Amino acid sequence: MIHVENLSKYYGDFCAVDQISFDIEKGEIVGLLGPNGAGKTTTLRMLTGYFKPTSGLIHIKDYSIEDSALQIKRLIGYLPESAPLYHNMLVYDYLQFIADIRGLDKEKSRGRIMELVDLCSLNQIMHRSIGELSKGLNQRVGLAHAMMDDPEILVLDEPTSGLDPNQIVEIRDIIKEIGKEKTVILSTHILSEAEATCDRLVIINKGKIVADDTTRALKQRANEEYTLHVSFKGAPLTEVEDALSQVNGIKRIKQAETDEKQMLHLKLTCFSDHDIRGEVYSTIRKTEWELMEFYRETESLENIFRELTTEV
Repeated sequence: MIHVENLSKYYGDFCAVDQISFDIEKGEIVGLLGPNGAGKTTTLRMLTGYFKPTSGLIHIKDYSIEDSALQIKRLIGYLPESAPLYHNMLVYDYLQFIADIRGLDKEKSRGRIMELVDLCSLNQIMHRSIGELSKGLNQRVGLAHAMMDDPEILVLDEPTSGLDPNQIVEIRDIIKEIGKEKTVILSTHILSEAEATCDRLVIINKGKIVADDTTRALKQRANEEYTLHVSFKGAPLTEVEDALSQVNGIKRIKQAETDEKQMLHLKLTCFSDHDIRGEVYSTIRKTEWELMEFYRETESLENIFRELTTEV
């Protein structure tokens, strides 16, 4: 349904999005993940036609963003991070206003508004001013706005940003309900939210896609390795790396930052087919290094996200 090929966006000499490519099928809920400044919002704004790409192709259904931007916009409902609402209007008046400017028939608009009121749980606030609402309720009104003309695709930019845990669960449930009938693309930097909501995750860092897979596949990848944390006092980095690199089953060795002086902290990423803690400990015992810490950390999706989006 959505095809993106070699998409790039420059602001002067700065490359915000760097030749990314992906496809999204009809009915998928896809999470666009990445740290702040990774290029998520810029990507979504190009998909919705708000920004013009510097280069690359965007095709949605049979339309090209370059030749048929208006037709594409009619297929998409878009909720930016801060819902653009008129705070001096009552919720019902605002939704009726949106129905009018979207060209809904007068007789059908009330029925559509009530459908969205039920979907987004707005029944108790219909006659309250938008300016009096919490951010969570504003997000619900924004979702109703984005869904007003029943778009085939819903694009949500950080839909749970700034919400409390209860509001996050409420918005998540609404998105999952919408996803039963719509194609949904949402951006976030909160991995747990994407995991709970999305069928597939596209992780972007510094404008490039660094992972694109289903949540299940990423979980399987997480179970293929584990991490050992080892800390020494006064041990030379080169000697420790040389000795530990001889242990079969260590995939990579990375020095971790520590606030303690004269402390060397290493993260050993190990293959999960066997437990090598005994071999690592035997190697350390043959030296005069002062071992301060030694424990195993189970690999998780959070660790994979950090690994893909953190400088080595």
